[in-house]
Formats: sequence, structure tokens, C-alpha cells
Amino acid sequence: MHHESPIHRRKTRQIHVGKVAIGGGAPISVQSMTNTETRDVAATVAQIRRLEAVGVDIVRVSVPGMDAAEAFKAIRAQVETPLVADIHFDHRIALQVMEDGVDGLRINPGNIGSLDKTRRVVEMAKDKGIPIRIGVNAGSLEKDIQEKYGEPTPEALVESALRHVGILDELNFHDVKISVKASDVFLAVGAYRLLSEKVDYPLHLGITEAGGLRSGTVKSAIGLGLLLREGIGDTIRISLAADPVEEVRVGFDILKSLHLRQKGINLIACPSCSRQEFDVINTINALEARLEDILEPMDVSVIGCVVNGIGEAKEADIGLAGGDRRSILYYRGKQVDRVENKDIVDVLEQRIRAEIAERQAARHEV
Repeated sequence: MHHESPIHRRKTRQIHVGKVAIGGGAPISVQSMTNTETRDVAATVAQIRRLEAVGVDIVRVSVPGMDAAEAFKAIRAQVETPLVADIHFDHRIALQVMEDGVDGLRINPGNIGSLDKTRRVVEMAKDKGIPIRIGVNAGSLEKDIQEKYGEPTPEALVESALRHVGILDELNFHDVKISVKASDVFLAVGAYRLLSEKVDYPLHLGITEAGGLRSGTVKSAIGLGLLLREGIGDTIRISLAADPVEEVRVGFDILKSLHLRQKGINLIACPSCSRQEFDVINTINALEARLEDILEPMDVSVIGCVVNGIGEAKEADIGLAGGDRRSILYYRGKQVDRVENKDIVDVLEQRIRAEIAERQAARHEV
């Protein structure tokens, strides 16, 4: 049931953040950002490891001062994931983290002082093969652009982005990705659409300050979903006032729903109604909790009755259709067993893990 996505992705040039390719047809990467105090090395490393466990591709770390840059060096030494340093205003921090093995910079070249300071950062980034993300935010546009447009508009965000790109172009630096984020869905979508017509750089998508777990997920899914459906976007970050692990999960769920990326268990479940033969909601919650360590893509269908259950089960890798006291288990489209309803969670988990072990063994044999 692993469908090809019908989406024709926009052609962009490719850059690399560490080992992760962005743009040029590479899989859309999922990013998150630590919310620990960067100077607390142990807490930051622990959070990055939790993000790694759910499959994050790239992690951004805020580096507001030279003391945080010292901590960054220690963090970099302890984790595998490509790290991007988030830097504002002080070019010395950028120079320091590049010495210490950063994989990418999020820095706006127009905001770090004189052209000489900018040139020093850009030349070092060029020497070390470190890409720069230009990150424009509707809440922090340059004063002259604010005055020109009166309020944030797609044109205002894109003018700001192109101003920063122009500085890098003049310094012959093209290892760039761009974001034009806003908290309003229509403003962000309009800005990304306009920008995608003007540059071939890869785009980093996000609805900034999207909100809490539920409202931020909805807003991000709509905004990013509209853009991704049009083939716009090469890497994404879901901004939630929540545990960053949730940002990664939501990011992969959005990509999964558009058949752009498969990672982890795709649980197909009914919303439950009075026809259900077992407690679907608790079953799904228990399965999600038990299976969250799995990154192997797999479709698992759990439906509370036979009305839609059999059809869905036949399409999934592993499927269950609810029955009275015992439910029907399907494996690769064929009925293989009947399961006592009280044992559903245990049996499904065992089946899923056995299937993963089988796939891994087959890959090793090849």
C-alpha cells in the first residue's frame, strides 16, 4: 500500500547540511529545534538524542552568545545529527561555531554588521562547505521594508529575502536555502509561492509561532500541505509550543499523508462508532505508544468492525477487522488468523516487530 506521490516537485539546486541533501529531488527533510538552554550541554544533548530516536534529519540550536558557542562545541562532539546554529547579529559567533564543526548557519547576512564582517563569515562558510539559511520572518522585517509596505505582505517578505540573497550573490556564495515564515497561513503561503517563482534555491518551509500542539499542527498541516501539494518545499520545520519531538512526528505525518516520505508505522484507524467490537481508541493509543520507536515504513490498519475493516485490512501490510470476541487478522492481504479481542495490542505488536525483523534479514542477505 506504499503509494507513489502524485506531486511533481519544483526543481531546485541541491545543498548539503552535513550528510543530508536538501533540494534537487532529495527527500524532504524534517527539522526541529532544541528548546533547552544551550549552555546546559547535558540537557541539550539529551533532547537531541530524543529527536534522533523519532527520526529527525537536522536539528537547529540557538547560539545567542560566545558562552553558548563554547557549549555548542561540546554538544557537537556528542551527537551524530547534522546541527544548524541559529545566530543573530554577532558574526564572531558564526566564525566560532564554524571552527567547531557546525553543519549549517541560520544567519541573515544583512543583519551582522559591515560588509567586511559578512565577507569573513561567507568566506569561511565557503571554505568549509557550510550552507547558510536566510530566514525572513514577518515579525522582524527591516524598517524600510515595513514602511514601504505598511504591513507584512508576501511581496514584503520576498523583497527582504532577495535583499539578503543579493548580498550572498555579490560575494559569489550560492550554498543557500531560504525561508519566508509568518504565523498567518495565507501570508506564509503567498510569500513562498512568490519566492518559488523568483529563485531556484531550496526552500525551508514553516508556519512560524504556529501555536500549541493541536492548533499549531492544524495550521502547519494546512499551510505546508498547500505548498507541498504544489511541489514547493525541500525541508520543513513544524513550529509548536510543545515538546520538539512532537514537531518531528507531525512533520513526518504531513509528509506521509502526501505520500512524500514514508517513515514509521502508518496507523489506519476508524474513528469508532457503536458498531465497534473492541475499544478502538484505547487500542490505537496503546499501539502508538508501543510502536513509536519504529522508523521502518509500514501500513497497519485497525478497524473496529467488518464494514470497512476487511477492505482496509487487505490493503495494509498488517490489518485487523473487528469481530465479536475475536477479530480477523490479515497479513499482506490474506486472512491468517483470528485474535481474541483482549489480545489485539500484544498480537499486533508481535506481528509488526516480526515483519520488521524479516525485512531487515532479507536486506542483509541481499
